[in-house]
Amino acid sequence: MQKIIIFDMDGTLIDSKKDITVSINHVREIRHNLPPLSEAFVVEAINMEVRNLPKLFYGTETYEKPDMIAFESHYEQQCTQSPYLYDGILEMLERLKDENVNLSVATNAPTKFALRMLSSLGVAKHFDEIVGADRVSASKPSPEMITKILDVYKYDKSRDMAWMVGDNSKDMLSAKNAGIDALFATWGFTPDAQHHTLLSHPSDLMKIVL
Repeated sequence: MQKIIIFDMDGTLIDSKKDITVSINHVREIRHNLPPLSEAFVVEAINMEVRNLPKLFYGTETYEKPDMIAFESHYEQQCTQSPYLYDGILEMLERLKDENVNLSVATNAPTKFALRMLSSLGVAKHFDEIVGADRVSASKPSPEMITKILDVYKYDKSRDMAWMVGDNSKDMLSAKNAGIDALFATWGFTPDAQHHTLLSHPSDLMKIVL
């Protein structure tokens, strides 16, 4: 029997809101002459189940290519400036690996940024797969990321156990759509959550899985 845990990244493993906000505000300033947004607004917007992010961030109906280029160019350097692992994450990952639990990441961020950030924090080595939005045709809440990872492990529902750990409704829905259990991490971007299984600290996950 395999045990598989698929983690969201931003707001679950790492706090990255400062750098995301800095890069969004960079694009707002140089491309649209707009005032800066707060970190709280950016996090709330990203975690909305239904939203139009280009409208919220840049006042455009769709992402304009120059905005995307400007963001990615800035964020490539910015993304490793301020992120940090939440308390207890490193200890949790090390313990789970010691117990032969399979660990992967499913993030709506581009894979290259996820790899850069997790590597800079010294934890990329703990994950078998890191799947970003660029590696699938539809990001979360689509189940595609999760099923892509489960296929790597040759997951068999009758034999194996799998969980998705995330901090917003898109993570929970992606797990539901993929047919696996979902656990809501309240230590990150969404401390006030409504879900059947809440985790208040990474150690809570070990109690469930181990």
